[in-house]
Amino acid sequence: MVDISHETVEQTESRLRRVMTESRLRVYSGTYAFVEFPLDQFPAAVRADALALVRDDNVWSQLVPSDGSQKERFGIFRFHFPAGADNSGFVGWLASHLKNRFGTGLFVTCGQNQADGGIFDYWGVPETLAGEVVEEVKRLVSGT
Repeated sequence: MVDISHETVEQTESRLRRVMTESRLRVYSGTYAFVEFPLDQFPAAVRADALALVRDDNVWSQLVPSDGSQKERFGIFRFHFPAGADNSGFVGWLASHLKNRFGTGLFVTCGQNQADGGIFDYWGVPETLAGEVVEEVKRLVSGT
């Protein structure tokens, strides 16, 4: 479910910090990269180890463990939230926090698992900052 919240900036900050402590964080080992393939190669080119699969008008793009040859490699972590948690604004809030703290851009790819709280998020950050970013995320999840 996508919630609609009308609140002050301070209320949003407080709510999202609390929701973050209720979330379940998984940090993936190694690095990941996007690998593209033409539309007409679907589904044969889909890899079983892909975390995400998205497309535009020209290509499919899958997020897979990096073999080291890709120019852009990312550290990956994922959030699941409890059913009914109002996490509206979470992506923008955490992305802004990480940008302000580390200067980094990032990407977020979402999916849905109704049996496990609904929407979940994969977050990707540049390999060079992944360790520092993950430590900050763990700190926020712990509520400190």
